[in-house]
Amino acid sequence: MDKNKSDRILDEAKKRQAQEETVQVEEKKVKLVVFTLLGNYYAFYGEDAREILPVLKVYFVPGSPDYILGIINVRGDIQSVLDLKNFMQLPASKTRDENRIVIAQKNDLKSGILVDSVEDVLDVPESSIKKAISTLDDSIGYYVVGETTYKENNVTLLDVGKLFEKIAEN
Repeated sequence: MDKNKSDRILDEAKKRQAQEETVQVEEKKVKLVVFTLLGNYYAFYGEDAREILPVLKVYFVPGSPDYILGIINVRGDIQSVLDLKNFMQLPASKTRDENRIVIAQKNDLKSGILVDSVEDVLDVPESSIKKAISTLDDSIGYYVVGETTYKENNVTLLDVGKLFEKIAEN
């Protein structure tokens, strides 16, 4: 074998080895709590969701806004319960066994949030969260952080901090 051909083979082997040594960088992931409201998928960032509870006895508080269902007792800790459907001007529905109360906390505010069902808690690549479409209705658009997909369904990511901001204003 001539010297030139063997040099080319060695060079090619070195290139292949260098390609194989390329380090795969793990993409940053975010945790999401995926839930439903009236058959549509929504999510909160997992860092904002502290606990997921079955529906507890909710005690009505006279004079509270329509979107506050009342209060619950969670192991001696009294929490308000937000009716997310009412808050986002969606039609009401009856409470069912699948309903859950997500205890959420953001910026020193904490409340329960009633949802139809919690579907999953999962880690998704940060790049899979896309900017929300600008044509969203104002009743929900302010609260939307972005969108992603879950089991081939569109998921609207909501900002718990903005939900609580609105409550604090009233």
